[in-house]
Amino acid sequence: MASTYSTMLPLGTKAPDFKLLDTASDKMASLNDVKGDKGTVVMFICNHCPYVIHVLDEVLAIAGEYQSNGIGFVAISSNDVVNYPEDGPEQMKIKAKEKAFSFPYLYDETQEIAKAYQAACTPDFYVFDSEVKCVYRGRLDASTPRNGQPLTGKDLRNALNAVLLDNTVGEEEQLPSMGCNIKWKS
Repeated sequence: MASTYSTMLPLGTKAPDFKLLDTASDKMASLNDVKGDKGTVVMFICNHCPYVIHVLDEVLAIAGEYQSNGIGFVAISSNDVVNYPEDGPEQMKIKAKEKAFSFPYLYDETQEIAKAYQAACTPDFYVFDSEVKCVYRGRLDASTPRNGQPLTGKDLRNALNAVLLDNTVGEEEQLPSMGCNIKWKS
């Protein structure tokens, strides 16, 4: 598995809007539909990536903790499903149900939304404040499938706690996410 690092969308960037299919509900969802009153986490994930598989339960736990505090969560998969059919909408729907996602799992068929967010890998995490301006982008924590570090969600949790307290997350505290590259269409 080749590792790719996130490209680190500039802080202060307004979250690009979207209207994508929520594979769990078969309805379209926009940024406005998923954003939270206090902040929003937009994450790019997929079904097959070992890095995503490694962190998914921790991501679900974090969503469960922070959604009740006004943080919205949304997951987007942008992979090329011709070459990676396990990341297709039907398989996404199965994964969302199997894992009891508490947030929409959107399918970015055109890959335009991944490009708008400058997403490069899965998982790739973005935190936006109440005005949907980027205040954090980067990793969940230091854990990867093979490094033996415990999964804590520390980096994402610190960013969310800062948002809830109206504090800023220092740029020096933001490290890029690492995962599989997004599978771009040819």
